[in-house]
Formats: sequence, C-alpha cells, structure tokens
Amino acid sequence: MDGRTVTQTERASSASSGTEIDDVRSGTWLLLATLLQAPPDESMLERLRRGIHASGADDPLDRAWQALRRRSCAASPDAVDAEFHELFIGLGRGELVPYASWYRIGFLMDRPLVELRRDLAALGLRRRGGNCEPEDHAASIAETMALLADRESAFDPSTQARLFREHVDSWMPHFFADLQPAPCADFYRAVGELGAAFVGFERRFLQEAVAA
Repeated sequence: MDGRTVTQTERASSASSGTEIDDVRSGTWLLLATLLQAPPDESMLERLRRGIHASGADDPLDRAWQALRRRSCAASPDAVDAEFHELFIGLGRGELVPYASWYRIGFLMDRPLVELRRDLAALGLRRRGGNCEPEDHAASIAETMALLADRESAFDPSTQARLFREHVDSWMPHFFADLQPAPCADFYRAVGELGAAFVGFERRFLQEAVAA
C-alpha cells in the first residue's frame, strides 16, 4: 500500500469529478485488499486514525469510514493481529473462509476460481509473483478491482462492471455481512462495514457509468 492510498480513500463519500472518483475507488479497493491480506501494523493504524475525516454526508459509506476510524483509535497491533488470525487462519481454519469458491459453491479451489482465472487471462492479468493465495481470495479480488478502477489502467466501465458483477457482487456482500457479527471481530467489524458499504457504492457507480 503506497503513501497516497489513505489520502485518496478519506474522500470516498464526497468525490465528484470522474478522475477523483477513480482515485478514490482504486484507493478504497487497495485499502480493503491490504486489510484482508494481513493485519495492519501501528503505522497503518495511525494513518487510519489521522487520515479519515467526515465528509458531511450521512450515508452508509461515510458512517463506515467513521466506524473504521473509531476502531483504529481503539486498536493495538497485537490485538488486531490476534483477531486477524482467529478470523481468517485459526487452527485448521478461521471463523471465516474468505474465498469466492467457498462462498459460491461451498468448496475451495473450484469452478469460481477457474472462471476468475479465465476472465483475468482474457484481460491480460495474472497473479502477482510471491502471492501464495489463489486469485479468488477476498484480498486478491480487491487488489484486482483496484487495478481495474485505476484511471491509468484504461479498463472501461463495462469491463469493470462485468468483473464486479460476476466475481465480487456474487459473494462479497455475504462475506462482509458475515464478518461484521463474527464473534471475535472488533477492528474487523468496521472493515466489514466498510466493505459492505463500498460494494454497494461500487454497484451503483458502475451501473450508472455503464448506462451513461
């Protein structure tokens, strides 16, 4: 996650220009990818404490950003690390299984992963070197959406909407809904709130962008 991501994401509820919205969308997807890939360290928590400001809009996305700031203020790296491992790793498996294949058909490394790999290959995308997680992990998909939304990537709204519809909206709302009430979730409850609100934002944004 680079130094500009949090400053981009803090404007997510109030962006207006097309360029700014693309920066915000890409930055928010990248933030979700970062938080779902590994627990945040003290530096990341501090950036979240200082880098999120109210937009003035009383909507689910703005409320989710404020919830994430509050949880970041109360969090410690050790506590969040333990929470992350309970949620996503555990002994054998965590409380949640953050893979599209699991959520969509109940098995790992199955048809949804094959379909995602096919669609990524058609776009000329491949798994980043050194990433041991399959492409249908929640963090990997969020990172892919960050790339598609980046204004320098030149992926048109129809392409983004198709990948979102088939590989994000088909399961991530359920994943983020499960994350919020998970028994050991504290900091990650706010991550679930942000993910759920942002997926709703993306759904509306891409529908309007394709229709324009």
